[in-house]
Amino acid sequence: MSSGSTKTANEPVLGAFRITGGRSFYEAQSVEIIDQLVLPHTVRWETVDTIAGAFDAIKTMKIRGAPAIASLAALGIAAELLALLNNRASPSFSPETLSSPAATLLAALLDRTAYLLTSRPTAVNLREALTRIEGAAREEAARQGATAESLARKVVDVAVGVWVEDKERCERIGNNGARWILEKLEREGTIEQGEKISVLTVCNTGSLATSGYGTAIGVITSLHLQCRLEHAYFAQTGPYQQGARLTAVEMASLGAPNTMICDTAIGALLGEKKVHLFVAGADRIAANGDTANKISTYQISLLAHHPHPYSPNRPVPVLVAAPLTTLDLTMASGREIEIEQRPSWEACTVRGRVEPAKEGEEVDVQTVLITPPGTTAWNPAFDVTPASLIEGIVTEVGVAEKGDAHEYDLRRFVEEATKAQA
Repeated sequence: MSSGSTKTANEPVLGAFRITGGRSFYEAQSVEIIDQLVLPHTVRWETVDTIAGAFDAIKTMKIRGAPAIASLAALGIAAELLALLNNRASPSFSPETLSSPAATLLAALLDRTAYLLTSRPTAVNLREALTRIEGAAREEAARQGATAESLARKVVDVAVGVWVEDKERCERIGNNGARWILEKLEREGTIEQGEKISVLTVCNTGSLATSGYGTAIGVITSLHLQCRLEHAYFAQTGPYQQGARLTAVEMASLGAPNTMICDTAIGALLGEKKVHLFVAGADRIAANGDTANKISTYQISLLAHHPHPYSPNRPVPVLVAAPLTTLDLTMASGREIEIEQRPSWEACTVRGRVEPAKEGEEVDVQTVLITPPGTTAWNPAFDVTPASLIEGIVTEVGVAEKGDAHEYDLRRFVEEATKAQA
């Protein structure tokens, strides 16, 4: 799949969320999410304005991606509290709650945050967002003179902030990563000043997985908007096909020149085409820089460091793009990261549109078994790329690089970044 249309910076890019009519969330008091279960063949928007609606969308995977999940949970809370404040029905909070002590609303809110956490208990970003909301609520409830109304308004502001800040954070990650690779390549003489570059990525890390812009794809987006992107290559990313199903949609929406690469053709790509960067997202990053990400990230990183003898590429830099919240400084190395094992059926089936599709008829999407019945597949969701293969880890506060000992000190990086922000 290849595409090369153009898009201006002011045109909207298809993402996980939208609010129509140029309204703010405070005005709309709801948000629409794109149902990712029916992508890429159907674009279906669904309104979420309750906590239960957010829970259902997360649980059923209508929305996916750790940052997007956290934002939707926060917006579900904000929507119900805004309904309460505007004398509209709120399924989670009774009308008399506003005239009750702040502690009454706090108790009801904590019950709802605990409920939301069960929608995806392992999601670090979801837990972090809900903990932040709970902390703000407790602080306000303990303030002298606090009322249920002041608590509700405080929580709404914090919850909306989770969503807004994620969009801003992703844009900073993208811009930091683009700046880093361009300066590196120009400094080393790999490219001329102002020259465009080609980038390879894996899985789905863009506007459908975050509150907007993306992490690894945010780097590609930044390069494209600066007119410094020659071509974007993205891995098909089996067996769940996140690249084929989701990144392909994002790339088409962005209008960046792009081509999908079969997972088994990555080595051939690096052997024949000029590629300047491999950029990946991260599920978890240990203190030493070892990075767990979508399965195949490790082998692509190996291939990037050892291109074919006849390749036009020197060893290709590997960049990991992730927010600071992805850094798990309690883990000394990637050896401690637990790898999720996915069911065999995901690797033994494919889901797609029945062809030929008839114009005007509803799209027929089916799941098909491609192996003999009963086939067992080893299907890890992630692998761990050792820090030795990673040239940089780009975050919203800058890029972490290895020190004189050729090792990462991410604890020091986070400490210095935190001090700089204070």
